[in-house]
Amino acid sequence: MYKLIAIDIDDTLINDDKEVTPATQTALEEAVSAGVVVTLATGRAYASAQAIARQTGLNVPIITYQGALVKNLLDEKVLYERYVPQDAVHKLFTYCVEHNLHLQTYIDDKLYAREDNQKIKDYTDLNKTPYYIEPDWEKLVPQKTPKMLIIDDPAFLDELAPILRELLGDSVHITKSKPQFLEIMHHEGTKGIALEFLANHFGCDLSETMAMGDSWNDHEMLEAAGLGVAMANAIPALKEIADFITLSNNEDGVKYAIDKFILNKVN
Repeated sequence: MYKLIAIDIDDTLINDDKEVTPATQTALEEAVSAGVVVTLATGRAYASAQAIARQTGLNVPIITYQGALVKNLLDEKVLYERYVPQDAVHKLFTYCVEHNLHLQTYIDDKLYAREDNQKIKDYTDLNKTPYYIEPDWEKLVPQKTPKMLIIDDPAFLDELAPILRELLGDSVHITKSKPQFLEIMHHEGTKGIALEFLANHFGCDLSETMAMGDSWNDHEMLEAAGLGVAMANAIPALKEIADFITLSNNEDGVKYAIDKFILNKVN
């Protein structure tokens, strides 16, 4: 029996219309009624993720910023947090300014960028979050941030990632949440480490956890969980490491996996 389920939001829990369907909502409620802890594990900021969590009636800690922040929904108590190391923040800002790259940073759960452009407009349309512009980027550098994000062409980001890994070193974790989003966190800011933290918090073994996702930023979580579930719409690399491939996010794939492994409704 699985005691803890961690579910990614975008392209996993929500469909392409950005909705949790009534069928999936019912499955979540039935899992909770069966005594299972259901949580979200997302790259989104807490402010964005908590709105979806509350809509679905969840009242537990949720994993946000790729695992850099675990925060309780009931009293908003921070249970786990890791900030991007200060040296890495400064190096990354400097590099992005010199190479004219679009870099976003999160401070006190608010999104900041150096300039107002189409990239940040599209991003905030997607996540329904406000944003703030600070042209004097050196004001942002000393502020604690759980996540920094570069938006650019997917192929370019694939070339940039190893360059940044060499520049920033082992102190950071670099991953992609979508092909055009390259995200930089503390090296202990992964969904896998956050899942391990929550399993300990709820007194269950990792073998009793289940994780669902669609993108490469979910791979640590799927590998850590007792059961790693990839969506049918997941990237091929994630499907390769998954224990099970469920239906797509537009076919209530989360519901199908809960019905199969928690509620025993399907064979």
